[in-house]
Amino acid sequence: MEGLNITDEMLSPNSVSRQLNDQIALAKAFVVIAKESNNLQFAWELSAQIRSSQILLSNAATRRVPLTIRETETAIRDTALILYQAQQLHYDSATMIMRLKAKIQTLEEQMSSVSEKSSKYGQIAAEEVPKSLYCLGILLTSEWFRSPNIQRKIKDRKQIEMKLKDNNLYHFCVFSDNILATSVVVNSTSMNSKNPDKIVFHLVTDEINYAAMKAWFSINSFRGVAVEVQKFEDFTWLNASYVPVLKQLQDTDTQSYYFSGNSDDGRTPIKFRNPKYLSMLNHLRFYIPEVFPALKKVVFLDDDVVVQKDLSDLFSIDLKDNVNGAVETCMETFHRYHKYLNYSHPLIRA
Repeated sequence: MEGLNITDEMLSPNSVSRQLNDQIALAKAFVVIAKESNNLQFAWELSAQIRSSQILLSNAATRRVPLTIRETETAIRDTALILYQAQQLHYDSATMIMRLKAKIQTLEEQMSSVSEKSSKYGQIAAEEVPKSLYCLGILLTSEWFRSPNIQRKIKDRKQIEMKLKDNNLYHFCVFSDNILATSVVVNSTSMNSKNPDKIVFHLVTDEINYAAMKAWFSINSFRGVAVEVQKFEDFTWLNASYVPVLKQLQDTDTQSYYFSGNSDDGRTPIKFRNPKYLSMLNHLRFYIPEVFPALKKVVFLDDDVVVQKDLSDLFSIDLKDNVNGAVETCMETFHRYHKYLNYSHPLIRA
């Protein structure tokens, strides 16, 4: 024989390799039951016999020659003997099936628990602020308060102020508390723009990150792109009576739902319990007309995008009297528009 075909060998009814392999599979099941019965000595004997049989199979595969009856006679006899001993210990098929089912159920429960922990830890790792990024915010905030150069740049922004309400320019907005992520959006947009001097970015952040965000975009330039930084706490119209979702975000039960993780016995996927949804920055996109009342058209960008082409063509799209245009992901995964939009309004109802 020129070589060993493992598939043919295992399918052959006369193959000693197949017989040996079947014994190994059964012995492995008995090892599990022996350990559960706390019969560790017998489990060790089974494991030792399994290793001996596996060595024979390994040698046959290495030399590419099938095992002979003479080679395997001792191993098959010894394995059969120890399997018989297992049966004498009442490791019969019925007992084995019941115990294996119990073992499978236990493993499934453990797997479910580990999967849930993995999701939670992964979410924490993804959302946690790295030390370097946290320190960046602190350093920028310190720079903002102590650097006269930055304050001077802020005061000398008359030309930029004129651009903020110019509807002949390309206006983009980003609502985020992540300085570097926002910077990537602004920079990638400017780098791929044919006319970066016509781009205006309106950035909205929170009170905590306002000074750092302001400092960063004052220190750095982006090919002539005009950048405005605001904080949503300054929006006087943003109150619970006008914005119902704000009242919901401040609700104790809502906050407990996102932070405790135990209120619905894990029925809700962890990705939908992300505390970031409690931030008004995540919901502010529904109030763009109130945030920028003087602008006729604004393109909203998430802070996790990298722009790879010129976006000026977006501003020439005819929306056919529609209030907004959006990518299709917004159509399927979000089912709570009624909390943000007034469906009795004729433009929305149409």
